[in-house]
Amino acid sequence: MDDLRFPIGKYIEQPYSDEKLQEWLLDIQYLPHHLENAILNLDEHQLETPYRPGGWTVKQLVHHVADSHMNSYIRFKLGLSEDNPTIKPYNQDAWAIMPDANNLPTNISITLLFSLHKRWSELLSSLSADQWNRTVYHPEYKKQMTLWYLLGLYAWHSKHHVAHIIELRKRMAWVN
Repeated sequence: MDDLRFPIGKYIEQPYSDEKLQEWLLDIQYLPHHLENAILNLDEHQLETPYRPGGWTVKQLVHHVADSHMNSYIRFKLGLSEDNPTIKPYNQDAWAIMPDANNLPTNISITLLFSLHKRWSELLSSLSADQWNRTVYHPEYKKQMTLWYLLGLYAWHSKHHVAHIIELRKRMAWVN
């Protein structure tokens, strides 16, 4: 793998389709299972291993997914309840070094993700075709984003970080 930062490639925006919708909804629904399986049987030393040189540890990565997906869930709720709201960016690198991301075991975030993704999946599966065109404004990127774009981005994000861990396990010959 040439670029350890993007084991599945970068996110590429996709046009709306019912097939893509079903795929992405499943990606969101099953992320907690996939992430839990990716870290299965890793010991503390392995969880403290960066997934790439200069990258976060596996533990930080798991906590990051929870942080990121909590923010995304709120972004969807804002996008559904307000007209083109400005969403709040956050400094993910600063969050990754906070005590909760370094001191707490990964099962805390895995448990959180199971509950969060249950709610998020319920919300997403109820959206009409028109609602996917609702927008939020991201001030960091100075870009208006549809909820459809965000769904694809977070479906990709789910697979992206699971792949980081799976690829690390392969490189380190850590069996599952």
